[in-house]
Amino acid sequence: MTYLYYPGCSLKGTGRGYEESLLAVFDALQLPWAEVKDWNCCGATAYMAVDEVKAFTLAARNLAIAREQGGETAQVIAPCSACYLVLCKAQHVIHDAPEIGARITDALGAAQLTYGPRVQVRHPLDVLINDVGTERLAAAATAPLRGRRVACYYGCQMVRPYATFDDQYAPTSMDRVLRAMGAETVDWPLKTRCCGGTLTGTIEDVGLRLNYILLREAKKRGADAIATACPLCQFNLECYQDKISAVYGASRLPVLYFSQFMGMALGLSEARLGIQRNFVPLAAAV
Repeated sequence: MTYLYYPGCSLKGTGRGYEESLLAVFDALQLPWAEVKDWNCCGATAYMAVDEVKAFTLAARNLAIAREQGGETAQVIAPCSACYLVLCKAQHVIHDAPEIGARITDALGAAQLTYGPRVQVRHPLDVLINDVGTERLAAAATAPLRGRRVACYYGCQMVRPYATFDDQYAPTSMDRVLRAMGAETVDWPLKTRCCGGTLTGTIEDVGLRLNYILLREAKKRGADAIATACPLCQFNLECYQDKISAVYGASRLPVLYFSQFMGMALGLSEARLGIQRNFVPLAAAV
């Protein structure tokens, strides 16, 4: 079975290090993958405010293409938290709101596409925990992350409202993956607290404070780095640290994708993992 990789827009742009590291990890673990052909933007959350049905249709188009490419039970891997949420939401709308679902499937039919109700939308952490397993991950870690104290940050969208593979309020999948790779994950209560999303670009003072609270708490709990699974969360937590420091006097803290940490434990080079793209180097944790 080949996993169908849906990158979404961010992993081809600001989240390029996520794509590089995740696919390198999949290759190292011998997990077969192929990119969804002719994929389109999932719409994230902005399209919903313009035309909800068209937004869901755009998202569902990716699932219909995945069905053509991988069959009725194709498994779509959506690493971006927003993409994962929107694709799951499109499925739920089609299944749970028959009138809207009919409009979506009719629109797809006009483009000679057929929606597949059995296509699965999965997050990479789901695959790593439930298909690979922590024992196999631990055995593959040739350069374990010993001495790394990591705060695993899940953000809002990966487990809410669709907690399909982890707990909605106290998720542990990322913690379990990184512990299997040798890291020590810190216990902190803000792992699903919102980073502010686009507030850093709209109401900046509010966005900066939300991110400062997360960085401060991770540091307070003894973390020397944060691991995340969302390109927007990673961007907010890392790229605004100079501004946060200027306002609050906070110290710098590296923010990496969980897949970059995994790649390090698997002995992959930093260049292959896109770590050189990060603004706050791991050395800042020392």
